[in-house]
Amino acid sequence: MTRKDQIRSAYRLTGGHASFYDGMMTYSTLPGKAICRLIWNMDGAKNLRYLERALSGVPEDFSGKLLEVPVGTGVLTMPVYRELPKADITCLDYSADMMAAAQKRAEAAGIQNITFRQGDVGALPFADESFDLVLSLNGFHAFPDKEAAYCETYRVLKPDGVFCGCFYIRGGCARTDWFIEHLYVPKGFFTPPFETESSLRDRLKTMYREVNVTSVEGIGCFRCRK
Repeated sequence: MTRKDQIRSAYRLTGGHASFYDGMMTYSTLPGKAICRLIWNMDGAKNLRYLERALSGVPEDFSGKLLEVPVGTGVLTMPVYRELPKADITCLDYSADMMAAAQKRAEAAGIQNITFRQGDVGALPFADESFDLVLSLNGFHAFPDKEAAYCETYRVLKPDGVFCGCFYIRGGCARTDWFIEHLYVPKGFFTPPFETESSLRDRLKTMYREVNVTSVEGIGCFRCRK
């Protein structure tokens, strides 16, 4: 199964029982599509494009140790993990409710090689250089202590390891920026300060030896090698 097929499988996983969050993340329900279009200026093709880029650092035959933080409900990554039977996967989230949803989804998919941990990305409960790959999808824009999050994800990554994922960046879409400032931040969904595409690239270049940063509307996608 190709990466594009895996992402499309995530869309199908929501079925007719998708939560509002899952429907939005996968562009698979009418309310989810409406939010993606109104706030994020995203259609189905753009949604697929940014997810492919965010997951491009995960080889289709990956067999090392992988950390995903935050895992959320797992709707985007469980179809990927189902195709990585030789990997040693750890999923961490601060929200017990989100993690419970991800765990239930993993069990339904029959994924055996996965461990769930509740914890804070600003103080990861793992030793230095523990993982070959760290994946973070749509999380950094919500983290209250982003400096700690950058440092901790770097700390637990092995030399030559890959850090990849995506999150909201300022300047990619004026409409999105307005909604983030006037709705998402006041509601506590997102926490400033926020990166721009250029500031994210500059920051990651000070930490990693190989850095690739692109954007799709207001979502920045990155793939780095330590």
